[in-house]
Amino acid sequence: MGRENGHFLFVSLVVVALALMSFEYVSVQAAETLPPPAAPRLIRQYYKKTNTCENAENFVKHQGCDGSILLDGPNTEKFAPQNSGLGKEVFIVIDKIKTVLEDRCPGAVSCADILNLATRDALSYAGAPSYPVLLGRRDGYESKASWIDFPSPSISWESALKYFQSKGLDGEDMATLLGAHTMGKTHCSYIQDRLYNFNKTGKPDPTMKKSVFNDLTKQCPKGSKNPTVELNPDNSGPNYKFTNSYYTRVLAEKSILGVDQQLKYGNESYQLVDEYSRLFEKFRRRFALSINRMAAYKVLTGTKGEIRKKCSIRNSYKA
Repeated sequence: MGRENGHFLFVSLVVVALALMSFEYVSVQAAETLPPPAAPRLIRQYYKKTNTCENAENFVKHQGCDGSILLDGPNTEKFAPQNSGLGKEVFIVIDKIKTVLEDRCPGAVSCADILNLATRDALSYAGAPSYPVLLGRRDGYESKASWIDFPSPSISWESALKYFQSKGLDGEDMATLLGAHTMGKTHCSYIQDRLYNFNKTGKPDPTMKKSVFNDLTKQCPKGSKNPTVELNPDNSGPNYKFTNSYYTRVLAEKSILGVDQQLKYGNESYQLVDEYSRLFEKFRRRFALSINRMAAYKVLTGTKGEIRKKCSIRNSYKA
């Protein structure tokens, strides 16, 4: 996987992963252990220890959750309106990796594990730590657009915390994982309310800096065809870098999404935002822990699910 592909893959897959498996909220005293209690059967170096595909991680790295986002179909998550920003290149890269793995280790490595490994490697290319990925997932049989559980990007801090908690995460995970918004883009439709009708007042969000408001209204005028804007104008693509500038913008009230700006207004989340804005290495280390906690949410292991031969269709599919 080339560096440019790695950046693109991260921008797409991590946002997907964050939205699909999502976040939590409560006290900022997150567990300092890896793995989370929700993943009893995921282990490090799973394919090496089970003697099923010793070099699986290297195959993923150099070529390029239950993997339901990868399944084709008219009413699947892949083609849901909420995922319209995903480029087909992302799925092409995953399919390419799967083809190589099936050639080397047929029927061994799940698409769900490939997705998590590719996300880790793409993050690493962009400057995040190359954290250990717990493996042993199996692929789901179904995918439905109705399963997509995205919170509103203008959600309040309190509601965001409850949402993350519902996914087995906590407040520290929330403040940390939202830091992935240091890279990537969002559609204008997700910030229209902040610009033109905050809390149905017919006015802009009062927490938004005037300079940011002026820039965004030029890019997202009323009645526009839903173009995209950078989530972090200080770190624009295509060669995104994993930085802590996202937190500097939160403190300066320059966040693009409302949910990001809300981090400044929770006592505990504010402390983390302040620390991460000054201590990049602390953010990097904590991000590695939080993304592993998130990636263990509602996984299939053991005899549940299957190991797809092709990530876009289940094994029993018949045309």
